[in-house]
Order: sequence, then C-alpha cells, then structure tokens
Amino acid sequence: MLYQTNNPHGGDIYTEPIRLDFSASINPLGTPAQVINAMKQALEQSACSYPDPCCRKAVSSISSHEDVSPDHILMGNGAAELIYSYCTAAAPRKALIAEPTFSEYEAALAGNGCEITRHFLRQEDDFMLGESFLSAVREQKPDAVFLCDPNNPTGRLIPDNYLYEIVNLCESFKIRLFLDECFLDLTGKKSSLYRHLDKFPHLFILKALTKSYGLAGVRVGYCLTSDSGLLQHMSRTVQPWNVSVIAQAAVSAVFDGSDLLKEAIKLIGTERIGLTKALHALGFQVCPSEANYILFRAPSGLDADLRKKGIAIRNCSNFHGLGAGWYRI
Repeated sequence: MLYQTNNPHGGDIYTEPIRLDFSASINPLGTPAQVINAMKQALEQSACSYPDPCCRKAVSSISSHEDVSPDHILMGNGAAELIYSYCTAAAPRKALIAEPTFSEYEAALAGNGCEITRHFLRQEDDFMLGESFLSAVREQKPDAVFLCDPNNPTGRLIPDNYLYEIVNLCESFKIRLFLDECFLDLTGKKSSLYRHLDKFPHLFILKALTKSYGLAGVRVGYCLTSDSGLLQHMSRTVQPWNVSVIAQAAVSAVFDGSDLLKEAIKLIGTERIGLTKALHALGFQVCPSEANYILFRAPSGLDADLRKKGIAIRNCSNFHGLGAGWYRI
C-alpha cells in the first residue's frame, strides 16, 4: 500500500466523494455477470483455503484464450506487480522509455538501480511513435526498451510496421523489449506479436484483465514470453500466493461466452468521437486517440474545479513530456 505519499494515478474515489470518475480507464460496461458469480462462488467455497500458487486453472484459461503455451504465461497481482518483478528479475542496467507514458516503469526500474534514458514523443506529431525512436534504439543499444501499446496517456497505437521493426531490432541486439498491452483489448486490435514469442525470446508482453473486464479492484494481470528462465526468476521475487482465489476464479470465467468486450469496443468508438468533438468545441487541444481514453489540454486547475462538483479526471502534469494543463479522461 502507499504510505504517507500521494496517489500518483487515477481512480482515487476515497479521498473525497466522487460521483463521476473519468480518471480511471476501465471498461464502461463494468464486470461481466458470469465473472461476478464465479468470484462469489469462490469466496463461499474457498475463502478459508490458500489459493493455488501455480494458478493452474486460470493459466489454462489464458493459454486457450491467447493460444500460447502455459509455459509462456505468468500471472501476477495486477499488471503492476509484474512490472516490478520483471525489473527485479531482468535487472537491466540501462533502459530506454518512450515518454510520456505510464510512470510505474520508471519507478520499478529506478528501484533496481537502472539508468533511464527518455525518448520524448512530440506534441507536433500528436505523440506518435516513429522513425526517431528506432534511431534511438540503434544508437543507444540499451539493455531494455519499454513501450506501451496503446500508449498511456496518449491513446496512440504503435503502427505495425514500426512494431515489427522494433522487435526485430531488439532481437538482433539482444535487447529486452517490454511491451505493455494492458489497454489493447479495448481498441479492437489484436496483438500482432504474441504468436511469435518463440521467434523473439527477448520479447515480454504485459496483459491485464483490469481494464478490459472491469476487474481493477480484484488485481489480476499476466505476462507472455518464451523466456522461461525470466519467468522463473520473476516468480521468485513475489510470495507464492500472490493471486487470490477470487482473482483466479475471475480469470477462469472471464473468457466464457460473453460479448461484453465487443459491445464495449463499439460503445467506446462511438463515445470517443462525440467526446472528442465536444472537447474541440470547448477550444481544447485534443490528442487523437485509438484507446478508451483521451488526452487533452485545457486551462490549469480544471481537475480541481471538477472535483468540487464530484467529478474526477486524471491530471497528467506528472507525466514526463507533458505538464500543467494536460488531462486524461
């Protein structure tokens, strides 16, 4: 838990009354009914038992859904735990990060004594990743590269041609590529790299059910890689019962017979267009988004004014490469 420090992320509905939370980017349709029922059943039947430390049933469900070997899967107490265990296990001495992006990469790397180099995506290019990032990888040859697809908070997807070039480039230099796909399911785009894990042993893909299936409070994430040695090392950095019986039950039920994700993608696409137009009409600078959130620039203090009305938005001033007046909703 956080101790005597401010929450740097969205989703804080506990400090003061919030009636509309636009600060956390979760599936707007909420948690599937079959998942709620599975978690209730698990609570009734298994609350007094330790969870399966190997997450066998849940891993089997992920394996079938992703069509990858169970040996390529490791589960965690949310995607955030996997970020920290990855940085501890991989222990890169130098890492390249495309900014602005999720701050926990930096926190996990810095906590392990890693030197961090930042490549700033340009506002003039709507924060799109391009050729200059490839040049940075070639020139710097870091031990690890961290990317988010779609990027948080910009909502931009990495074009497939650059993604393939980056993964091939990293493999040729034996650079670890950490690819965060936690929001990808809500874009409607399927991962283009997960079927090539054996071809790219330095590739690590981070996934979460938090956003896609409304499970932020349950804390369940997983990762995909063919580097079994890395997964073994990561598993030794956390306690063996880190994924609760409720979280494992949720995973086992989440992929079964629900059109919730398709419905959410359709709804998000429609609402994103309308909300973008409305923000433009207010005179705000809006970053084109392909995700379930929008980055925009407005007068400083907008978040504080909205909180007085019980509405929370994400103040993005703490993201490297942004600053005061940038918000995510």
